[in-house]
Amino acid sequence: MEKRQRQTLDGGSVNARFVVSRRRTGFGDCLWSLAAAWSYARRTGRTLAIDWRGSCYLDAPLTNAFPVYFEPIQEISGVPVICDDQVNHLSFPGPFFPSWWNRPSIDCVYRPDEQIFRERDELRELLEAQGDTEANTVVCDACLMWGCDEAAERQIFESVKPKAEIGARIEALYQEHFKGHSIIGVHVRHGNGEDIMAHAPYWADPEFALGQICEAIRKAKAIVYPRSTRVFLCTDSERVIHDLSGVFPDLFTIPKRFQADGVGPLHSAALGVDGGFSALVEMYLLGRCDTAIRFPPTSAFSRYARLFVPRIIEFDLDYPGRLSLIDNSRETSPTS
Repeated sequence: MEKRQRQTLDGGSVNARFVVSRRRTGFGDCLWSLAAAWSYARRTGRTLAIDWRGSCYLDAPLTNAFPVYFEPIQEISGVPVICDDQVNHLSFPGPFFPSWWNRPSIDCVYRPDEQIFRERDELRELLEAQGDTEANTVVCDACLMWGCDEAAERQIFESVKPKAEIGARIEALYQEHFKGHSIIGVHVRHGNGEDIMAHAPYWADPEFALGQICEAIRKAKAIVYPRSTRVFLCTDSERVIHDLSGVFPDLFTIPKRFQADGVGPLHSAALGVDGGFSALVEMYLLGRCDTAIRFPPTSAFSRYARLFVPRIIEFDLDYPGRLSLIDNSRETSPTS
């Protein structure tokens, strides 16, 4: 990261203090971590820069994924925002936090996993302390899920809008499949051979996991709805579609490309730009369901649904046989 201070941008003055939100992961993680970075920028009077270069959805390492998939935005609730390919040319001012970023730029290129995890902990400590750092630029290049309150998450999801063509696709599919029905949305993060880390315990016994998902669907179907129900499945595994369709033949999915069995997740540059397009379509459709089932609930992909869907069914890892029904209806209402 360049360290020379740039005083102007497009002819105007620039706040000399920044928060840079750098993520290359799935959109759920990107947006949740962005909410934490935005919350800190708002509290400390900084400009927010969204730097999603090297995205897992693109094979162009210098392209900022944000403007590829989302509408341009200049501010979020009073916080100035830089979110396009200007990040390739900006020189953010030091000193930096975490301290790793004060090294010469060439030394910052490779960061071992242990350094990334260390920075994650340092950043979370900074965010939780409710203070500020003397550093002019705070680099948030780590997963910051749980790094802000739900109000900040909601602000980001309400302020950041998918590109018009993605929004049009979402609306067309909603009219085709959702309109006139009460929709039970099911998100199943399988991993498809990926190292799923915190999600792995939920899949320790795959047969038991499938049984849990089926039980959750039955519980959701037992809820009284104002219209006939349909079951909408979002998943990263064709095997999951096959298994659940065998139990619930009325289940429907949105056609998309999958990785080969066992190859890895859908957030992969191998699927091209359309992989990210499909991910956002499903993420936002899941958020328009009447009930959403999250398996596992640790997946950030379904975080949007967790905040905006009226009813959520989740699993407690400490009590794997127990389902939790969360009532969000006081915060939101079903989409008509």
